[in-house]
Amino acid sequence: MSSEQVKQEVRSFYDQIGWQKVAEGLYQNARYEDLRPVSAEYIHRCHLRVGRHLAPTGRFLLDAGSGPVQYSEYEAYSRGYRYRVCVDLSIVALQEARRRLGDHALCVVADVANLPFARGVFDGSVSLHTLHHLPLKEQGRAYDELYRTLADGRRAVVVNGWTDSPLMRKTAWLVRLAERAGKLFSRRREEGVQPSGGPAQKKATGTFVQKLNAAWLRELLDGKMPFEIFVWRSVSVRWMRALIHTATGGKFWLRLLFWLEERAPRWFGENGQYPLVVITKEPKA
Repeated sequence: MSSEQVKQEVRSFYDQIGWQKVAEGLYQNARYEDLRPVSAEYIHRCHLRVGRHLAPTGRFLLDAGSGPVQYSEYEAYSRGYRYRVCVDLSIVALQEARRRLGDHALCVVADVANLPFARGVFDGSVSLHTLHHLPLKEQGRAYDELYRTLADGRRAVVVNGWTDSPLMRKTAWLVRLAERAGKLFSRRREEGVQPSGGPAQKKATGTFVQKLNAAWLRELLDGKMPFEIFVWRSVSVRWMRALIHTATGGKFWLRLLFWLEERAPRWFGENGQYPLVVITKEPKA
């Protein structure tokens, strides 16, 4: 599949499925997140980690792959900025972002690997769960573009997921065990009845995703830009859905996990599921 075909697939998915609203403030893409009350506090606190690394004020904040800016925590990142520049391939996403943010949002349909902006124009940048949708050979270019358009002395924050998370790999057996137990004791039964109109059509389940690991990122960025790897969230949605439940003290275990992540953010960033990559553009001497 060519780079353009990949981008067209991503655009089509989000225009037709991912950013279609199922309720006020809730989109189809939410099925990739754990929105249960038992997980809400942990997820909220993880979202807030991004803002720690951004300058609190500025003129332009770039949101590369903004989507509709669907979470209130996401909106908070640009509150001290005059404008939030939302860049996305999906016009549906940008229409929603504009509706949510009003005149604070400047919306641009563009490719994050080929940003149509001048060097050093942004006082801060974020890219959340976006770069891994790019073809492998273009991910490095996207990091280059974030760095190029960042102002001297400022930071960009990138959140993605690893393909090979050592922590998730080592606990995969526990997830499988919990999922099997859940099926065993579940009262739900699959009836397997097709609608009268004919066989059910298979629905799209996602887009092109190519996620890698910390070693790959170091090879990609070392010598090109200063960066650090911290934790955004160390466990996957599947892990939480399988192992975190109200009846078994789920909130307590997630609070404990967050406490551990705060004390070893680099270890959990490299070994957990979702790293938070901070890129710093040093001020000119």
